[in-house]
Amino acid sequence: MDFRTGNGYDVHQLAEGLPLVLGGVKIPHTKGCVAHSDGDVLIHALCDALLGALGLGDIGQHFPDTSEEYAGIDSRILLSRVTAMVREAGWEIVNVDNTLLAQRPKIAPFILQMRQALAETMRIPVRSISIKATTTERLGFVGREEGVAAYATCLLRRE
Repeated sequence: MDFRTGNGYDVHQLAEGLPLVLGGVKIPHTKGCVAHSDGDVLIHALCDALLGALGLGDIGQHFPDTSEEYAGIDSRILLSRVTAMVREAGWEIVNVDNTLLAQRPKIAPFILQMRQALAETMRIPVRSISIKATTTERLGFVGREEGVAAYATCLLRRE
C-alpha cells in the first residue's frame, strides 16, 4: 500500500462589502475576500495540498487567476476537479485536516456545515474531514482583520 501526504496554504485580503466564503459556505460578515474566484482560502489551500500530494504543482498552475474561465468561480468546482485528478491518478483521499486563521467572524458555528460541504464535494465521509479555526490574538494581518488564511494537510492512499 502506498501513501502520500500534501500540504497547502492560502491567504486572501479582506475588503468591505464582498461575500465571505469559507469551506464552501457563505459566512455572514461585513468583509469578504478579494480574489479572482470566490476567494475561498480553505478550499484553495486544500486543492494545493491534494495537488502537492500528487506532485502536480499548485492551484494556480491548473486554474490560473489570469483566465476569464475562472473569474468568480465557486471554489467547490475547483475542488471537485482536483478530487477527480486524485481518483484518475489511482489515489483515494483518506483524510484532510484544515486550519482557518481569522480574527473575525467566529468560525466555530459554521464548521459542521463546512465539513458537510467539503464531504459532498469530494465524495468522502464527513468523519474524514477536520476543520479547526483560530485567531492570531490580534497579531499580524489576520489579527488586524486585513486578511484570512488557511492551512491544509491531506493523506492519500493507493492499494
